[in-house]
Amino acid sequence: MEFRVLGPIEILDRGCNVVPTAPKPRQVISLLLLRRNTLVQTAELIDELWEQNPPGSAMTTLQTYVYKLRKVLLRQGGEEILHTKPGGYLLSVPDSAIDLHTFETDANAGKALLEEGDPVGAAAVLKRALSVWRGPALADVAPGSLLTSYVIRLQELHFRTRELRIQAELRLGLHRELISELKSLIMAHPLHENLHAFLMIALHRSGRRHEALEVYQLLRNNMVEELGLEPGQEVKQLHRALLADGPLDTSTAVMAEPAELTVLSAAPDVAPSGANAARPASLPAVAGVPTPAQLPADLADFTGREALVSDLVADFTADQQAGALRTAPWMALISGMPGVGKTALAVHLAHLIRDRFGGGQLFADLRASSTTPRDPAEVLMSFLRSLGMAEQQIPDGTEERCNLFRSVTANRRLLLVIDDVSSLADLRPLLPANPQCAVVVTGCRTLHGVGGAVNVDLDVMDHAEGVELLARIVGRARLEAERCATDRLVELCGRLPVALRCIGSRLVAVPGLPLTVLADRLTNSRQALDELYLGDLNLRAMYDSSYARLNRQEQSTFRLLSMLPGEAFTGDAVAELLGWEPAAVERVLTRFTDDHLIKVVGFDNDRIHYAFPELTRAYAKSRLESVLTDAAQSVLVANCPGEVADV
Repeated sequence: MEFRVLGPIEILDRGCNVVPTAPKPRQVISLLLLRRNTLVQTAELIDELWEQNPPGSAMTTLQTYVYKLRKVLLRQGGEEILHTKPGGYLLSVPDSAIDLHTFETDANAGKALLEEGDPVGAAAVLKRALSVWRGPALADVAPGSLLTSYVIRLQELHFRTRELRIQAELRLGLHRELISELKSLIMAHPLHENLHAFLMIALHRSGRRHEALEVYQLLRNNMVEELGLEPGQEVKQLHRALLADGPLDTSTAVMAEPAELTVLSAAPDVAPSGANAARPASLPAVAGVPTPAQLPADLADFTGREALVSDLVADFTADQQAGALRTAPWMALISGMPGVGKTALAVHLAHLIRDRFGGGQLFADLRASSTTPRDPAEVLMSFLRSLGMAEQQIPDGTEERCNLFRSVTANRRLLLVIDDVSSLADLRPLLPANPQCAVVVTGCRTLHGVGGAVNVDLDVMDHAEGVELLARIVGRARLEAERCATDRLVELCGRLPVALRCIGSRLVAVPGLPLTVLADRLTNSRQALDELYLGDLNLRAMYDSSYARLNRQEQSTFRLLSMLPGEAFTGDAVAELLGWEPAAVERVLTRFTDDHLIKVVGFDNDRIHYAFPELTRAYAKSRLESVLTDAAQSVLVANCPGEVADV
């Protein structure tokens, strides 16, 4: 059995996480793990769980938690490791079974190697120590005061180990490779003198002395404004050495390990000798690549959705304020029926938050709704090229490109908009791991299983929003002159933004066309969707794409559902229509709901009520009529081949 606390808490038995899901038992097992092989007093556990206000049943409740934990551990491990002792509890766990021991052992070994003058070995061991971390310590545990103190200590150890690794890599001459990471770190720690000194040295040794001087000025301004203090003497000495453009001697750096200081006297771009010469050469990135800004233009007449947009921006802002507690990128998943405005909303949202992402914005259309969907490997190639990677640096396989993409974005604040996605399999390779990034995804199908994402089931506009959109396209005066016809058009378009844009564009193209004439044409047309087509705006083609993704049985069922009377229907009505078992009916209705071809409109006596959006019903009926017409024609050909040939 393995125990992990450096990240979300895990108790792994043959790869399966058996840690309890309830919050307070997680606190108990976390404290017992951090104090493994020593007695944890009952009073400490009660204070951790309830702090200054324990209930009268605190002791009994704690005993219940321990009993449940013991059952889990016994069932998995087969032996008693959680012991009741006088005054408390003791968890017997060998050091080799917990990730914290592995980290501490490697961190101490790496520090010792650095002090002994072996930066190659130190860098390797310190990297190995840091690789054990999967996120902030106990990331999914709500800590009390006692656990909080342990978490702070662990985060401090992680930070110090990262500093040591940076020192080792500076000694190896990896100054260019460290610049991006150090820039990210000083943004998170604007008053940390060591980090600023490291960055000044790395920039100087990369031939970027002017930027090194700017880093000192940034640190000084932050310290004076926030603390009323000047930087320490060591940083000032480093600054003076940079101004003089002289060699950086051992007195010009803020570093705790004396062995580190020997590297600072090297001039920029001088390769280290001896053992240090073993560092691998990095492949060159494409020169002169600008910061990517790939967002499509926002719609100048974007209309409505005010409450939804406000909620999304507020959720994004709250996520950003979480700071170091975040371990994954913020993500919004926008799904909805064809023509509902998913891409328009995603692009509009992205423009509202883009100034938070200094690393740029990437956009990709996966074209899942088309006959030529894009391969994620192709999209990754495009992303990597946009981020400055030369083509010869980019591997062939999707998995290798995915790993490289996550490495390239590890220290870069990026905003990604990924449009028209149909599956998690296509989306996952395109997601950065850096929690400083954000991702906005759209698709006709609801994507289940993306933990922590904001899911937006985008519905049609309300009537007032539809009228407003038409007014912005056609002109308010023209609509006011035919208010009744305007209301009819909005409803005949199903309040779908794409349909309304089709109608609005047709009215603009024919200034003298009365709105009443167009509304009557839509009302009387047997193929209303054919009227909602102009240029690139083609609502029927959007429905065709969703229909094509269904298998033959699902297509047949979709067509037949249009025969059901009334606006809403239940699974029982569908089962009666098709002669199917209820379980099979629910499966196909769930598929249609996920694809936004039907929607859930209510519950009654444990039954779900479904309904077609009006234009979707019209599309299903047109498909049914087409199949029936083809079938009748086939029968006619079979029975009277000569007559049909004559016709």
